[in-house]
Amino acid sequence: MSIYEDKKQCASQLSAIITSFNQGAMIQEALASLLSQSVLPDKIIIVDDGSTDKNSIDILNRLNSIKEQVPIIVHRQINAGVSAARNTGIRLANTTFALILDGDDKLETTFIEKTLLKIKKSADIVAVSSWMKTFGVLESIVRPTGGNIKNFLSHNCCPATHIARCEAWRKCGGYNESMRAGFEDWDYFLRLLEISPKAHIEIIKEALIDYRTVPASSNIRSMDKRLDLMKYLMEKHAKSYAEHMIDVMLDLEANSISRLYAWESEIKRQIFNPRLSDVSKNFMKSPSYGDGGMAAAVRIASQKQAK
Repeated sequence: MSIYEDKKQCASQLSAIITSFNQGAMIQEALASLLSQSVLPDKIIIVDDGSTDKNSIDILNRLNSIKEQVPIIVHRQINAGVSAARNTGIRLANTTFALILDGDDKLETTFIEKTLLKIKKSADIVAVSSWMKTFGVLESIVRPTGGNIKNFLSHNCCPATHIARCEAWRKCGGYNESMRAGFEDWDYFLRLLEISPKAHIEIIKEALIDYRTVPASSNIRSMDKRLDLMKYLMEKHAKSYAEHMIDVMLDLEANSISRLYAWESEIKRQIFNPRLSDVSKNFMKSPSYGDGGMAAAVRIASQKQAK
């Protein structure tokens, strides 16, 4: 008897897509978080991007044969990157909405219920996500803001885990499969928001995503190439940047001022009292998102753990 058989309400026209690559037992945790939702998806599609680890392959093979209230489909493909895996999952979904979840992350039980309710309120809402609770190397609450195209030009304002309208995915051309060094989510959200002047992305102000942080994550590696990646985005979305240049510059300046204040506060604190300032403590408890803040917090936490 399935432990999930008491769930009765399914999210009509919503498919959940988990992307996987050599993630072992973590994929089971991601799947369990979907099967524990207060509102279940119509189906769950696990897209494995060419895993080579025997343990991961064995787990995927077992998942392919289990029976649950929600149909579970395991699709295997040659390694082509996370963008290609997500595009494959959405194509296989053939539903109105798609939930994207990385195989090493998890969801709180009301994620689908609350995000689906939000996205159905307006056709102008192209995607919905939530705040994140990080675990692993860094334990914090991260509060992305969402918004319209102007908000997303200076920094990414939405987590990779989200639900989106499949029609919007089709209109914008899906994820850019050539972007394998990072920022593929940011690029995708920009293109979603360029579909219409009224398009915007909503964020539930609750930590409904459990985001795993490890020292070697792609989020950290992409920071080494941040300037090159931003140059690529600016050239690719040149029209949007040109139209909103003043807003972008002001957002970047505001972030710079905030960081300078935090740096000054920390230096003054260390001169008189060698302890973290309140500003620094608050940053580690709730690092900024989409501007390198969370990656910096993970690097700091990793160094602390290594001592």
